[in-house]
Amino acid sequence: QVQLVESGGGLVQAGGSLRLSCAASGRTFSVGHMGWFRQTPGKEREFVSAIWWSGGNTYYSDYTGSVEGRFTISRDNAKNTVYLQMNSLKPEDTAVYYCALEPRAAGGRAPDDYDYWGQGTQVTVSS
Repeated sequence: QVQLVESGGGLVQAGGSLRLSCAASGRTFSVGHMGWFRQTPGKEREFVSAIWWSGGNTYYSDYTGSVEGRFTISRDNAKNTVYLQMNSLKPEDTAVYYCALEPRAAGGRAPDDYDYWGQGTQVTVSS
């Protein structure tokens, strides 16, 4: 079994920064990739970014007004931890942020591509 624990959420003013962490424990994988998603009430879970454990390749949401250029995903393999550095935060970034693990290294932007999920951490950006 895999456990994912997010931390680092909180309340920040628009233009500010936060760094989210996702620590994996239990049965961890040397391959596969980790993703960050976010969700607001009444909306579907939205892909934010993902990174491969091996090689560190990354990709981001490609929606208009998305996060690329403001958010940076990274990992520390020795700590089994993935980070999401969020800069220039906007009120529309307010959401519960989840990390997720896809252990087959197939990639994916859909929640169904991922097998394991953390409990989420709230990010609130005030205007």
